[in-house]
Amino acid sequence: MFPSRGRLSSGIGLLARLGLAAVWLISGAIKVADPGQTYLAVQAYDVLPDSLVGVVATAMPLAELVFGVLLLLGAATRITAVASAALLVAFIAAVAQSWARGLTIDCGCFGGGGEVAPGETAYPEEIARDIGFLALAVWLSVRPTTPLSIDGWLRRGREATAAVTSDDEAARKNESRKDSSGRSGADGEETASTAVGGRQD
Repeated sequence: MFPSRGRLSSGIGLLARLGLAAVWLISGAIKVADPGQTYLAVQAYDVLPDSLVGVVATAMPLAELVFGVLLLLGAATRITAVASAALLVAFIAAVAQSWARGLTIDCGCFGGGGEVAPGETAYPEEIARDIGFLALAVWLSVRPTTPLSIDGWLRRGREATAAVTSDDEAARKNESRKDSSGRSGADGEETASTAVGGRQD
């Protein structure tokens, strides 16, 4: 018995969300634990002025941790996935330009980073890995609804509130129709009574 398409999509979405959350949490935690090495890793790409290297080296791990927590909780999933995709595209571009320029560095994606021996670079593997992570982010950008998420709980709460509001409005309309019908009937009876009285006179 194969799972329905909806269940399969939900299962894939949950795995994608938790998988990408793990990537960001691990990567961010390693970088935060060794800020000096993170600084060297960012500097080794040789694309930022010295005044921005420290800013990026500090902000990037914090952003990764925030993305990881949000994805783990399933909160603002689509926005987080889009931001994750943008960051991953930047990572891929940074590694690709290093490869094209003949730099010999480690990407520092999961700690480490900085210059390495010419035979120790792994640009194709690093790019392929980030493309895989990017695929997870794109999936969540298109299909952000996943099980066990704050987004899902909030959506169900909104739907329940909307259903109650709709029922209340329907009940009020029914009451209004009943009142209108009651008044019309009473008016008709009064008119008939008046007509009968007039004929008797």
